[in-house]
Amino acid sequence: MQPSLSDRVALVTGAAHRVGKAIALALAAEGVHLVIHYHGAAEAAQETVRDVKSHGVDAFTFQADQSDPRQVNALFDAVREHYGRLDILVNSANMFKKADFLSLTYEDWQRVIDVNLTGPFLVSQAAARLMLAETGRDKVIVNILDNSALQPWPGLPHHSVAKAGLLMLAQVMARRLGPQIRVNSVSPGPVLKTEAGSDAHWARLAARLPLQRAGSPEDVGRAVVFLAREDFITGAILNVDGGELLVDSGADVS
Repeated sequence: MQPSLSDRVALVTGAAHRVGKAIALALAAEGVHLVIHYHGAAEAAQETVRDVKSHGVDAFTFQADQSDPRQVNALFDAVREHYGRLDILVNSANMFKKADFLSLTYEDWQRVIDVNLTGPFLVSQAAARLMLAETGRDKVIVNILDNSALQPWPGLPHHSVAKAGLLMLAQVMARRLGPQIRVNSVSPGPVLKTEAGSDAHWARLAARLPLQRAGSPEDVGRAVVFLAREDFITGAILNVDGGELLVDSGADVS
């Protein structure tokens, strides 16, 4: 029998919309109480809270730039005050910005590294300290990657390096924080069409996959729930990509 997630407490970063929202809703459907972190999308975050609460669980929002240590500290002060504990962390907040290596500016490089790698480090460190303060519950951290962590995407050099670092961060944490805290990664493929991408381009991306169809944010949510439940999995990467890694994508991810 699988362990129940009911009455657990989870923090999902970047949970206001898109994949982060789907993850939050998947956890809420399992009876998990939520902290909905967001950076700029305040209205969307409030809508996510309403949707989460429709599952009969508690939830609240918190705005923070996760690359700022002071704002991360304030976020965890709020978690302690509201719930007093944390069982699940999902590092989903993400910045996706195309650039060419030769024209990439220092400022753009640093901002993406700050959001996609430094932020998850700061949040994970604070989460681990809070998790370790309570015994008797299985604690879980899940990092949301993409396949740029596993293959070079020349159109997204700073993003690719950050995601590769996020994968290594998960593996380092799995070694350091076990057995009290399990740490895993989910690497989604084409699960959500970007606003800049055309329908025709999206269809071509899906057609080249071994499964010949695109996925959905809900696929990622179910993967996170699976990793939150399965208590003999740590340091793993779960690819939710329709087999994208099996084909030469050329990182055409617009």
